[in-house]
Amino acid sequence: MSTAVPSRTPSAPAPAPADSTRRRGLDWRIRFAVLSTVWGFSFLLIKVGTGGYAPFQVTFGRLFFGTAVLAVAMTVRRERLPRGIRTWLHLTVAAFVLNALPFSLFAYSELTIPSTLAGICNATSPLWGMALSMVALSEDRPTRRRVAGLGIGFLGVLTVLGAWQGFSGLDFGGTAMALLASLSYPIGWIYVRRTLAGSSHSNLSLTGAQLLLATVQLAVVTPLFTTLPTSFPLVPLLAVITLGALGTGFALLLQYGLVAEVGPTTAQMVTYFIPVIATAAGVAVLGEQLGWNTPVGALIVLAGAALTQSRPKRPSAATGASALPQAPAEAAAGAARAARAAAQP
Repeated sequence: MSTAVPSRTPSAPAPAPADSTRRRGLDWRIRFAVLSTVWGFSFLLIKVGTGGYAPFQVTFGRLFFGTAVLAVAMTVRRERLPRGIRTWLHLTVAAFVLNALPFSLFAYSELTIPSTLAGICNATSPLWGMALSMVALSEDRPTRRRVAGLGIGFLGVLTVLGAWQGFSGLDFGGTAMALLASLSYPIGWIYVRRTLAGSSHSNLSLTGAQLLLATVQLAVVTPLFTTLPTSFPLVPLLAVITLGALGTGFALLLQYGLVAEVGPTTAQMVTYFIPVIATAAGVAVLGEQLGWNTPVGALIVLAGAALTQSRPKRPSAATGASALPQAPAEAAAGAARAARAAAQP
């Protein structure tokens, strides 16, 4: 449930021998399932956290503990923070659009909407991304399949929201904030793709700096809109710590390993499992109620999102030199996919 800024290639900074040993010790499918579960439960943790603390405090806590985990990882791997004023300025924007803003919006939205609905709203990010990339990225040209996926996906959104019932019983404010949070991710992905995809710094270095900047942003904003808690309820506090340490810091490290081993295309498939797990967690643990339209609409959203991510088959090796001019664009797209996958939820 965190974001990462991609470097020029989506590979992990760990040495190859150690990485190979880790892969033999724990199959990537198991790590994929763990990551899906961690990010899927993040919406439940947000709901529990906001039961005891203000939304900005929940967001600050998750960023603080997430940054702490990445700081430890950077120390162990002897990574340094990136250098250059321009890089830090770009990271400041990325930190706001990909971390501070969506994390806060999701926290505020769950004051009035179920965690299940927030998780499903998060699944609309690929749909927003498809719509924006057709305008902002010249290499992402629309195809019939992807445009159809866009239409199907938003039909699923209307199904989830119960449009035929006049959106009866729906909290417009909370739902709008959750959808806006989902929209902020692809805006951030496009910004990252245009400004940082060619950086020579490692993913870990850039993401550690990004989360640090987001933490500073929330440290400034939180005292302006909240008061210091007079008590510290244990269960919500543990939820915030878990949300930051596992759902933000640990999940990013897990995601990097998956991207390095199976590639960003396969790794980003975790996006489609998040709303399923979020819904199951909300119903089973929090006792949230579901109408038939919620799971049906969610499946339609996921089907549409999958279609928007489909791409033409890459030229075979026999095409030789004809494929070479596309290499930079493919590298940038791969880096953006790595950021996209790590930006959930």
